[in-house]
Amino acid sequence: MLTTIGFDADDTLWQNESFFRLTQDQFVRLLADHAAPDHLRERLEAAERRNLGHYGFGVKGFTLSMIETAIEVTEGRVSASVIAELIAAGRDMLEHPIELLPHARRTVTSLAAEYRVVLITKGDLLDQERKLAQSGLGDLFHGVEIVSHKTADAYRIIFDRHGTGADQAMMVGNSLKSDVIPALEAGSWGVHIPHGMTWALEAADPPEGHRRFHVLADLGGLPDLVGRLKPGRNS
Repeated sequence: MLTTIGFDADDTLWQNESFFRLTQDQFVRLLADHAAPDHLRERLEAAERRNLGHYGFGVKGFTLSMIETAIEVTEGRVSASVIAELIAAGRDMLEHPIELLPHARRTVTSLAAEYRVVLITKGDLLDQERKLAQSGLGDLFHGVEIVSHKTADAYRIIFDRHGTGADQAMMVGNSLKSDVIPALEAGSWGVHIPHGMTWALEAADPPEGHRRFHVLADLGGLPDLVGRLKPGRNS
């Protein structure tokens, strides 16, 4: 029996990664005289991996990683004007208007009428709260959880708090690594909604063959899938 549905936020309900890619392109242009584009992207990704434990997920950590990489690849010679532009780019990301993905509002509205729907996202608290407020979806959710990491234990705690346990819950998101696999490990259904752009640090192999794993092209197909999981039907 399904009672609770968790939704990821970034790149599931609204655009996010595309803004990181645009800012990354700006970073590459600013440092083009110091290293090749591919090398700059590799160094930036390495810095992000290295800094996750210190800064967590989100724009602020990304901005600090850009600055750190700029200092490293220029051997400390990066100009103050370039640092200022990187800071400004990060600030622009924090102020960018929200762009809902197709079917997001209709799907959440439809399912909220029959199930407990919970927003489960990770990242910077203030930024995620800002995006949720601007999205216009906030009033539809029965609960909001902004966590540092999405793990099986985190999902068990959240679905116990907001629902009737992980085994009667579903997690929906674009990241196999964060949204789907740990939810399946917790005993929930895991629904993957692939996004055209996925951060390299969120890459993972799909759990093919798992009876509670599903893939949908977009959020528009979620209500039909949920309907098929009702008691008396195949799950």
